[in-house]
Amino acid sequence: MYARVTHYQLKPESIEQAKADLEKLKPRIMAMPGMIKFINSVNDDGSGCVVSLVESKETSDANAEAVLAMWNEFKDHLKSAPIAKGFEVFADWGN
Repeated sequence: MYARVTHYQLKPESIEQAKADLEKLKPRIMAMPGMIKFINSVNDDGSGCVVSLVESKETSDANAEAVLAMWNEFKDHLKSAPIAKGFEVFADWGN
Protein backbone atom coordinates (compact mmCIF):
# COMPACT_ATOMS: atom_id res chain seq x y z
CA MET A 1 0.00 0.00 0.00
CA TYR A 2 1.19 3.53 -0.77
CA ALA A 3 0.30 6.88 0.81
CA ARG A 4 0.40 10.16 -1.05
CA VAL A 5 0.51 13.09 1.40
CA THR A 6 -0.16 16.52 -0.06
CA HIS A 7 0.14 19.79 1.87
CA TYR A 8 -1.70 22.79 0.50
CA GLN A 9 -2.72 26.33 1.43
CA LEU A 10 -6.18 27.63 0.61
CA LYS A 11 -7.15 31.28 0.69
CA PRO A 12 -9.05 31.43 4.01
CA GLU A 13 -12.01 33.14 2.34
CA SER A 14 -12.26 30.20 -0.10
CA ILE A 15 -12.55 27.37 2.43
CA GLU A 16 -16.33 26.92 2.31
CA GLN A 17 -16.49 27.06 -1.50
CA ALA A 18 -13.52 24.68 -1.73
CA LYS A 19 -15.35 22.19 0.51
CA ALA A 20 -18.40 22.39 -1.76
CA ASP A 21 -16.26 21.97 -4.88
CA LEU A 22 -14.44 19.01 -3.31
CA GLU A 23 -17.75 17.27 -2.65
CA LYS A 24 -18.52 17.51 -6.38
CA LEU A 25 -15.19 15.79 -7.12
CA LYS A 26 -15.82 12.89 -4.73
CA PRO A 27 -17.05 10.44 -7.42
CA ARG A 28 -13.98 11.13 -9.58
CA ILE A 29 -11.56 10.91 -6.65
CA MET A 30 -12.97 7.65 -5.33
CA ALA A 31 -13.13 6.13 -8.83
CA MET A 32 -9.41 6.57 -9.44
CA PRO A 33 -7.67 3.23 -9.94
CA GLY A 34 -6.37 1.70 -6.73
CA MET A 35 -8.00 4.25 -4.39
CA ILE A 36 -8.47 2.79 -0.92
CA LYS A 37 -8.99 5.82 1.31
CA PHE A 38 -9.06 9.60 0.91
CA ILE A 39 -8.77 12.07 3.80
CA ASN A 40 -8.71 15.84 3.33
CA SER A 41 -8.24 18.10 6.34
CA VAL A 42 -8.04 21.89 6.63
CA ASN A 43 -7.51 24.48 9.38
CA ASP A 44 -9.25 27.86 9.71
CA ASP A 45 -6.18 29.57 8.22
CA GLY A 46 -6.55 27.49 5.03
CA SER A 47 -3.59 25.19 5.67
CA GLY A 48 -4.53 21.67 4.72
CA CYS A 49 -3.37 18.17 4.05
CA VAL A 50 -4.64 15.34 1.87
CA VAL A 51 -3.76 11.73 2.63
CA SER A 52 -4.72 9.24 -0.03
CA LEU A 53 -4.06 5.54 0.29
CA VAL A 54 -3.73 3.57 -2.93
CA GLU A 55 -2.70 0.05 -3.83
CA SER A 56 0.88 0.86 -4.89
CA LYS A 57 3.36 3.55 -5.87
CA GLU A 58 2.88 2.53 -9.49
CA THR A 59 -0.87 3.10 -9.19
CA SER A 60 -0.32 6.46 -7.51
CA ASP A 61 2.12 7.52 -10.22
CA ALA A 62 -0.32 6.43 -12.93
CA ASN A 63 -3.00 8.65 -11.35
CA ALA A 64 -0.74 11.73 -11.31
CA GLU A 65 -2.20 13.38 -14.41
CA ALA A 66 -5.80 12.99 -13.16
CA VAL A 67 -4.81 14.30 -9.73
CA LEU A 68 -3.11 17.35 -11.26
CA ALA A 69 -6.21 18.06 -13.34
CA MET A 70 -8.36 18.05 -10.21
CA TRP A 71 -5.93 20.35 -8.34
CA ASN A 72 -6.11 22.70 -11.34
CA GLU A 73 -9.86 22.96 -10.76
CA PHE A 74 -8.98 24.37 -7.31
CA LYS A 75 -6.44 26.91 -8.53
CA ASP A 76 -8.67 29.89 -7.70
CA HIS A 77 -8.90 28.70 -4.08
CA LEU A 78 -5.17 28.07 -3.60
CA LYS A 79 -2.59 30.53 -2.28
CA SER A 80 0.24 28.36 -3.61
CA ALA A 81 0.80 25.10 -5.45
CA PRO A 82 0.24 21.93 -3.41
CA ILE A 83 3.29 19.90 -2.36
CA ALA A 84 2.97 16.12 -2.55
CA LYS A 85 5.22 13.36 -1.27
CA GLY A 86 4.71 9.64 -1.40
CA PHE A 87 5.47 6.92 1.12
CA GLU A 88 5.26 3.16 1.35
CA VAL A 89 2.81 2.38 4.14
CA PHE A 90 4.72 1.10 7.15
CA ALA A 91 1.64 0.43 9.31
CA ASP A 92 -2.11 0.72 8.76
CA TRP A 93 -3.95 0.43 12.07
CA GLY A 94 -7.45 1.32 13.15
CA ASN A 95 -9.98 0.73 15.90
